[in-house]
Amino acid sequence: MTAFDNAEIWFLTGSQNLYGEETLVQVAEQSQQVAELLSSTGEIPVRIVWKPVLKTADAIRRACLDATADDSCIGVIAWMHTFSPAKMWIAGLDALRKPLLHLHTQANEALPWSEIDMDFMNLNQAAHGDREFAALETRMNVARKTVAGYAGDPRVVSRVAGWSRAAAGWHASQHLKLVRFGDNMRDVAVTEGDKVEAQRVFGVSVNTYGVNDLVERVDQVADAEVDSLVQQYADAYAVVPELLPGGERHDSLRYGAKIEAALRSFLTEGGYTAFTTNFEDLGGLRQLPGLAVQRLMSDGYGFGGEGDWKTSALVRILKVMAEGLPGGTSFMEDYTYHFGPGTPKVLGAHMLEVCPSIASEKPKVEIHPLGIGGREDPVRLVFDAAPGSAFVVGLSDLGERFRLVANEIEVVAPDEPLPKLPVARAVWEPKPDFTTAVEGWLLAGGPHHTVLSAALQPEVLHDFAGMARTELAILDGESTARRFADELRWNAAYYRLARGF
Repeated sequence: MTAFDNAEIWFLTGSQNLYGEETLVQVAEQSQQVAELLSSTGEIPVRIVWKPVLKTADAIRRACLDATADDSCIGVIAWMHTFSPAKMWIAGLDALRKPLLHLHTQANEALPWSEIDMDFMNLNQAAHGDREFAALETRMNVARKTVAGYAGDPRVVSRVAGWSRAAAGWHASQHLKLVRFGDNMRDVAVTEGDKVEAQRVFGVSVNTYGVNDLVERVDQVADAEVDSLVQQYADAYAVVPELLPGGERHDSLRYGAKIEAALRSFLTEGGYTAFTTNFEDLGGLRQLPGLAVQRLMSDGYGFGGEGDWKTSALVRILKVMAEGLPGGTSFMEDYTYHFGPGTPKVLGAHMLEVCPSIASEKPKVEIHPLGIGGREDPVRLVFDAAPGSAFVVGLSDLGERFRLVANEIEVVAPDEPLPKLPVARAVWEPKPDFTTAVEGWLLAGGPHHTVLSAALQPEVLHDFAGMARTELAILDGESTARRFADELRWNAAYYRLARGF
């Protein structure tokens, strides 16, 4: 089952009884055609469900209440085909608690110039009706996305598809259960945060278990389950000889498989879709989980190292958004820099836990000393990230609110091979340039743990931030140091004032 299987987006069409039954029949037919036009492209991953035309305040309110109460409805598209007096929408919009997309379109792409009469004008007046609707949305401070254009235009479809993915991410966030195995890394600030406020804002439920609760399961994993996983590793990856059956380190691979099996069962039984570990809090584990974490992330679970529950939740949310798209999404950390010669770059990695969905080629299963954690050498997947456009995004707790900080990047191949760096890694050039991006990130208080996505477009982040009513500070190809600093000041003023709205 995918995150989209049982999800629906409701298509609501506004009109009124003024136009008469014949015209309203045409409104219904044309609005169904528009909904089908969006659906038929196959680009929108969520099923669009057309609802009967709304003509009265009571019907509008009921539709919005039903959408809010229906667990399968993850968002609403609204279109004012004719003129739907906006006062009829006040109670409905006030009751709606699902993401809203205002589609400003019309049934016809081109005007039939020689045939236009007043009947045509009365029927096809979304340019009129949608302005009435939007004026009320603005007055009521309704969070929404607005997309204008012909519903069959690929650019319009792409934007609606992106919004639907953001809505799926928001839906996942509202139902996200996250388990922390142990606590945060000691004395670290950025991985801390207000879990109660996070649940209020994002819906994420964060709870902690002792690491030895997991160890008990590790010790109970049957040999047959380990055998099956070891075979999966051999089929999917290039396993170094010393870890293969008969190899001198094969037992380490089997123990890594036990960790994976135990983690999967714990997460599945508890309904958890994200988790954290901490190398300082390993209890009776013989290895820091590496390979297991990487494989769970590749299956859509969220993860954060050192107890970083905020990044773990964000990984899961973006995994849901990106489901079915080419390109990967992974937990990431800015580790070290290349200042030159040539274009400055960031080398991103982590101790072990980078998702193979971003790999450029078949990953290798290797075993090496870790240097910290005080346990046995852990097994892990080693690879380079695939080149291409991407972004990194992190979630910061500023005390008074949360802030998403993002940077558009270009993932590139390393300048030279990295034979002595036995971890998965990504190298990228930040936009608009290294200095502006890095200084802006620091000024914004962006975290060192991030999510790297090569699957999603940055507009999806804007859509999600709007749904969460959470600040997004984004560094892209158009950013300048002065303007970005100004944006942070304006944002600070806005979000302080907005708490009083």
